[in-house]
Amino acid sequence: MEAASPDVSGGKFFEAARLDAEDPAPARVVARMDELFALEAEARARGWQGEARREWRRRHAPPRLEALRAELEAVSQTALPASALGKAAAYALGLWPKLVRFLDHGELELSTNLAENALRGVALGRKNWIHVGSAEAGPKVAAILSVVETSKRLGMELRAYLADVLPRLATTSIQRVGELTPARWAASRLAGTASRGG
Repeated sequence: MEAASPDVSGGKFFEAARLDAEDPAPARVVARMDELFALEAEARARGWQGEARREWRRRHAPPRLEALRAELEAVSQTALPASALGKAAAYALGLWPKLVRFLDHGELELSTNLAENALRGVALGRKNWIHVGSAEAGPKVAAILSVVETSKRLGMELRAYLADVLPRLATTSIQRVGELTPARWAASRLAGTASRGG
């Protein structure tokens, strides 16, 4: 599974603006980031996911990314490296290859907010899960929680999904197991409903 893009919500730049309200540079960077989020909001409003969202991003995001990168490079040339603004620019530029990964993968989110919100329950329940038992259990719990949270985000009924998919796992080849992910399962159900006329 592809790693998520690093968060570009501008938190470090908001902090830099708070520390030096006279400097307009952090606000300019945040404005460039907001342009990317506006593109995402439009794709979401149109109901685009996966391939459609990837194509939308590839058509419209590159010039905005170029402007953002130019703004970050300008900031890194003028801000003191140890300042909050200098550190924020260095952080963003250092993660640039990961940031632009969202252009190639329509399922990636531009912000980590969804993932962080999904993990709040994990953080709250951590003490109750001491019985999980071992370090080997961690990846298994993470996989289960990933399926649960993805199902919630897609508005799927988790029980129906699991009842359909779990029995098929034993007979599905490793090459076709991707067809059983929550997103692909939901899409196939939607396509099936459409082909039956409602």
